[in-house]
Amino acid sequence: MNPETIERYSRQILFAGIGEQGQQKLLDSSAVVVGCGALGSAAAGLLVRAGVGRVRIIDRDFVELSNLQRQTLFDEADARESMPKAVAAERKLRAMNSSVAVEGVVADLTPANALDLLSGFSIILDGADNFETRFLVNDAAIRLGVPWIYAAVVASYGVTMAIEPGRTPCLACLVEPSGGGGLEETCDTAGILNSAAAFIAALEVAAALRRLTGGEMSNGRLISADVWTGRFQSIAVERNPDCRACVRRELRYLEGKAQPHITMCGRDSVQIHERTRRLDLAELGRRLERTAGEVRGNEFLVRFRVAPYEVTVFADGRAIVKGTKDPKIARSLYARYIGT
Repeated sequence: MNPETIERYSRQILFAGIGEQGQQKLLDSSAVVVGCGALGSAAAGLLVRAGVGRVRIIDRDFVELSNLQRQTLFDEADARESMPKAVAAERKLRAMNSSVAVEGVVADLTPANALDLLSGFSIILDGADNFETRFLVNDAAIRLGVPWIYAAVVASYGVTMAIEPGRTPCLACLVEPSGGGGLEETCDTAGILNSAAAFIAALEVAAALRRLTGGEMSNGRLISADVWTGRFQSIAVERNPDCRACVRRELRYLEGKAQPHITMCGRDSVQIHERTRRLDLAELGRRLERTAGEVRGNEFLVRFRVAPYEVTVFADGRAIVKGTKDPKIARSLYARYIGT
């Protein structure tokens, strides 16, 4: 390492668990963060500041004002401009540490792209907001033989578990036999404290740094914490000897023939997956100006209002229809204004 690099990470190098050799391993390593909400943005920032050499952020969503209370990479300008979270995150992270190769990918993780987007990284970190995506990550990690760290937060409570495919219990071992281990509430029903997200992200990244520097993660244990009450637990999880994922290798989330066209994505919204080819957003914007009101956009998305609904369309053909949870209404608006 050159003197500038040593100075930058000097306090981390002084830490006995890392040292100069461990710091070099971090510089030579890589991580991919799936989702850039409260957990993902905090985790990505910690990874980049720690000097993990290459970091990819995958996220399908855009920044809104309600995100700013807890999603630490974003600011008011990002919300005003409806910036895709992956794009805004890439810009902020590069400004934090120009020596790290940061890549933001605006995409919905699906069975069709999961292996391509997750391959080639030393570790995968969970910043997702739903279990369908987490099970897909679990399946992909097993197929790739890559360690990953599950994490989830709601209200003041969060959980995390480090997973080493083939050696430790996987997410399916934890959740599928009993239906437990997850969080039943959501941020849309119970709210969320930014301190809870920051705390769980810190545990998640600490486990990642241990693994990347040659140590062991807290394998086989589910860590839970409530920052409001101060309760903290670490529970041993047994590997399911008949697990459909890590034992029988029935990776049904990864091997799905297609992503469902419509998935509920919270906050009174429906997400639609329709097209396989990219949209010309400039042309779409011009067309919508003749048929819809309040059309706004940038190089990444187009947003328009058809009262009482708000529709955001991405270049990959996805759309988020806000103001309804009815897939029929969302599909009708998509067909009418965007096409099939």
